[in-house]
Amino acid sequence: MTAPTTLSTERADLLETLRAHRGFLRFTVRGLTDEQATRRTTASQLTLAGLVKHVAGTEATWADFAVRGPEAFATATPEAWAREWVLEPGETLADVLARYEQVAARTDELVRTIDLDLSHPLPAAPWFEPGAVRSARRTFLHVVAETAQHAGHADILRESLDGQRTMG
Repeated sequence: MTAPTTLSTERADLLETLRAHRGFLRFTVRGLTDEQATRRTTASQLTLAGLVKHVAGTEATWADFAVRGPEAFATATPEAWAREWVLEPGETLADVLARYEQVAARTDELVRTIDLDLSHPLPAAPWFEPGAVRSARRTFLHVVAETAQHAGHADILRESLDGQRTMG
């Protein structure tokens, strides 16, 4: 990784977009107790705390992929994925939010410094085209999309919980 002397418009745009969508997600859990944040409010299994935890885990894995390639997915098992969606015993919403802050700081530093053209092959998986490659740039765009999608889910869950909305 080489640190650019000035932040390019592209990097600034990526950072601002990440900041905005992370902010929407964090805003949906403001003022909630752990009990509220782990309550199912729709027909799905999703909870607000679970969404934040999943987004943090997903961002951490994809940021690691941008640096190390497919080895970043070595611990991605169905069991690990299932644990991403729930608070473990003793884990709190505050813990998940603190981890998310750490993950975001690492990702932001990578967005500032990594060669955005650095590419790695995607791991073999039914949802990836065989032989597909993803650049760091596209990896960070994927993180933006994941965060935005789940912020929308969280907004629905919060509105179902107590009528609060992120926007509007």
